[in-house]
Amino acid sequence: MRAIWDWRAKFYDVCEGSRLRRGPCKAALFRGMAGRVIFVAVGTGVDIMSFPPGREITAIDISEEMLRRAEPRRRAYRGSLSLVRMDAQNLTFPDASFDTAVTSCTMCSVPDPVRALRELHRVLRPGGRLLMFEHVRSRNPVLGLALDLMTVWSRLFGTEMNRDTLRNVKAAGFHVTRVESVYLDIILAIRAVKVTANPERPAP
Repeated sequence: MRAIWDWRAKFYDVCEGSRLRRGPCKAALFRGMAGRVIFVAVGTGVDIMSFPPGREITAIDISEEMLRRAEPRRRAYRGSLSLVRMDAQNLTFPDASFDTAVTSCTMCSVPDPVRALRELHRVLRPGGRLLMFEHVRSRNPVLGLALDLMTVWSRLFGTEMNRDTLRNVKAAGFHVTRVESVYLDIILAIRAVKVTANPERPAP
């Protein structure tokens, strides 16, 4: 998986760099970053220009090449931003390390999205926020089938276009508070919180 993303880093800006439709929507979502923030799968850093200034952010990615290309954008950020190579499915941070977790077109590419979301649940403090900008499988039968067919090809390059990310978020233990459509029901802005069964003790 890491080798795929090292290779895709060469083309990442061309595929993901457009801000015509998605940039303002991402910026609106990212304004919810508060406290200590973990940003998952920063890629070459194209989303950094949408980060609100003055935040304390740790951005991870599995690809060393992606992080190398993100470095100039990291230096230009007006705030505290560190880049760390790490697998989203095996975070090395202690429990309750962060106040906000953010993903951007990430959970279509993590091999086990529920595992990665459970890791985010673990490293968030109780009441911590999850902000997600993700593309998902459409509930429209025609569009859903089209995404299924696209996934037959796209999964060869590490991306699955037909995941049920909302269900995965709930399966990981989060409570979804708001879902906004960015494009039909294919690209969504999702807000969720870490809830605990016992307010005195975080849920496992």
